[in-house]
Amino acid sequence: MTEIETKQDYDELLQLVSFNLDEEEFGVDILKVREINKMLQITRVPNSPHYVEGVINLRGRIIPVVDLRAKVGLKKKSYNNNTRIIVVEIADKTIGFIVDKVSEVLRIPKNVTEAPPELIAGIDSDYITAVGKLEDRLLILLDLNKVFNTEQIELLGAMN
Repeated sequence: MTEIETKQDYDELLQLVSFNLDEEEFGVDILKVREINKMLQITRVPNSPHYVEGVINLRGRIIPVVDLRAKVGLKKKSYNNNTRIIVVEIADKTIGFIVDKVSEVLRIPKNVTEAPPELIAGIDSDYITAVGKLEDRLLILLDLNKVFNTEQIELLGAMN
């Protein structure tokens, strides 16, 4: 690797929205995030997959909402004042996903990340692009395009 490539890797910053599921901290690319909301009234949709909580009316737009805990295989948890809906854009579809708490917006150098181990925090590593090693914690970077396969995105898109 040349000195220029090394400097470029170091200079490349990942901009992420970090959030918690259980005690683990996750991050998603900020460019996929449209907005972050407190919990809203969710209308259940009959016969939807177990991870779909229902739909919300967000300023006149109907948006499907997924419980990210259920989607990635974690146990459901009661919502509280910290619970948030992160509205994201995946494959031209707008989807909301529920997280325990939104932490912060981070800018981290790409060179502090590394490939994930096979199984991390009880979540299939197929969903994870990298693990960021921050000063005092680890940040699990999720690939939303892998958390939801094409068929699931189409199903969720049909709920709009």
